[in-house]
Amino acid sequence: MGEFELIRHYFAAASCARGGEGVALGIGDDCALLELPVGEQLAVSTDTLVEAVHFPASADPCLLGQRALGVSLSDLAAMGATPIGFTLALTLPRAEPAWLEAFARGLDRMAQQCGARLIGGDTTRGPLSLTLSVFGRVPAGQALTRAGARVGDLLCVGGCLGEGAGALELVLGRRQAVAEVAEPLLARYWSPQPQLALGQALLGKATAALDISDGLLADCGHIAAASGVALSVEQARLPISAALLELLGEQGARRCALGGGDDYLLAFTLPPPQLAGLQAAGWPVQVVGRVEAGQGVRLLDEQGRSIAAPAQGYQHFGAAGV
Repeated sequence: MGEFELIRHYFAAASCARGGEGVALGIGDDCALLELPVGEQLAVSTDTLVEAVHFPASADPCLLGQRALGVSLSDLAAMGATPIGFTLALTLPRAEPAWLEAFARGLDRMAQQCGARLIGGDTTRGPLSLTLSVFGRVPAGQALTRAGARVGDLLCVGGCLGEGAGALELVLGRRQAVAEVAEPLLARYWSPQPQLALGQALLGKATAALDISDGLLADCGHIAAASGVALSVEQARLPISAALLELLGEQGARRCALGGGDDYLLAFTLPPPQLAGLQAAGWPVQVVGRVEAGQGVRLLDEQGRSIAAPAQGYQHFGAAGV
């Protein structure tokens, strides 16, 4: 099967490749054409996932398609952007029809859930890797960024932490668990749900935000540096699920929550008066700390004392992959 036949058969025919709001010209030409309403800006992000670094060689292609797009769209959520479309550059060692069909099905499933349209891309031969660029729209001047956190703000997250990192133990076969423990954790790893609606709800309320991909402490360090403040994380307030505690115990679960990565939840700073309204509206806002004067990130114990933090986040050129 040639490159263009592969694209037409598995991707151009997918439901997510049909035109939609904001897409004037989609897949099939030299460029896609996007339209933005007056008063909105274009948000753009690119992610690359490489076999044996970001996912195991045995990965189910349908689940991989879901995961690849989900983690990419999470960057739009962090800015409070509404998805428009995405491109896919797919490098394959060989064109296997069964693999391609399953991958395209998973990709389309996540795209439909999130309202994103496939608008172009490329395919080539080589070691398996996926590069996705996502495009979204956000009201001009209102995008959430890592800068803007102010002393006195609350540090918040959008749900239970550490489940994606904990699930890696199951994905790699290093642990086993009963279905009621394993299934929710594996779902968080293979089908991360970008918090797009929460990001949009935070526009005009949060002062800084990002998505947690490299671990809470490491990613909070990015907010602290960009905003010129210090962030204190209270260990006792970390939201951790019963499934993760059952799998790893309290210490292991805390390590994953603080430094494991793969959460793809939002971390954001919030003026205290905004908290009650967001929680009353049903948004999963969990307070885990506070913004203070200074620099860097501190981890506090139950008595408010600074304690040593676990290793902070994944480093591509300083640690082994999956």
